Amino acid sequence: MSTGLLLALAIPTALLIDRVLGEPPAWAHPVVAMGRYLSGFKLTRLPPALAFAAGALAWLLGAALVAVIALWLQGTLLLRLHPDASPLRLAAAALLTGLLLKPLLAWRMLAEEAMAVEAALQQSLDAGRARLSRLVSRDTASLTETEVREAAIETLAENLNDSVVAPLFWFALLGLPGAAVYRFANTADAMWGYRDEREWSGKWAARADDLLSWLPARLTAWLLRPPSLARLAGEARRTPSPNSGWPMAAMALRLGVALGKPGVYTLNAAARAVRLADLAAARRLAAQAVLAGGGLMAALALLARAPA
Repeated sequence: MSTGLLLALAIPTALLIDRVLGEPPAWAHPVVAMGRYLSGFKLTRLPPALAFAAGALAWLLGAALVAVIALWLQGTLLLRLHPDASPLRLAAAALLTGLLLKPLLAWRMLAEEAMAVEAALQQSLDAGRARLSRLVSRDTASLTETEVREAAIETLAENLNDSVVAPLFWFALLGLPGAAVYRFANTADAMWGYRDEREWSGKWAARADDLLSWLPARLTAWLLRPPSLARLAGEARRTPSPNSGWPMAAMALRLGVALGKPGVYTLNAAARAVRLADLAAARRLAAQAVLAGGGLMAALALLARAPA
């Protein structure tokens, strides 16, 4: 059996499982387990050099652990099939692999959470701010209705990469270990990668996520089909992050709206302000990118293992 074919079939399988079933329960969710591992380290009171070393070591140990578990699952349970496996066995292996891949991506939950912000805004601005605060680290207490929608669209675009395209990209290249290590890196950055008391202990995690997200973030921007690739790079560089600006800028350009974080950056500044229907439009564009990205990553899985 071709490993490339198995991985290629597992990608649409995982996306279908995500669409139908959504997230697994917390007790069975590997990303929840990663978060529990990471939350067990209290490194912020250490001196900077020691905090950096301890954070790097904790990250490396955690990444090695998830890689070994994923490799065992992939190798022992799924890939020890006879090269002449029947179509039925191939389908069963693809289904099992898709089930294992699914918790490492989260499109349905991302889309539902983004649209929940719009639903909350229909109740009141305070309800919208409160719902948005579940998705972003910025202070939402003083945001206007337009700014709440902007932040929700930005989060949708950024996490289109973090929660869908990037895990699929690393799965296509390296199988389950690739997707698992990426999700661990992204979770570590989300929990540790801040310029506050966590800065030194989370610096390794932040840089690792930057590295692993670099190419997928640019692929995500391309999948959103912005009208001007020439403008895309210039707009993306307006954000402090080396990666998140790419899908956010692509979404701003494709929607023809200005997006920004008050006092930090504005993307596509000359465009109109976000309006009522724009969050739903952003969700539709992101859904199209998910489908296109799934096909692209399935092709990549095949090409990466094609005979020389």
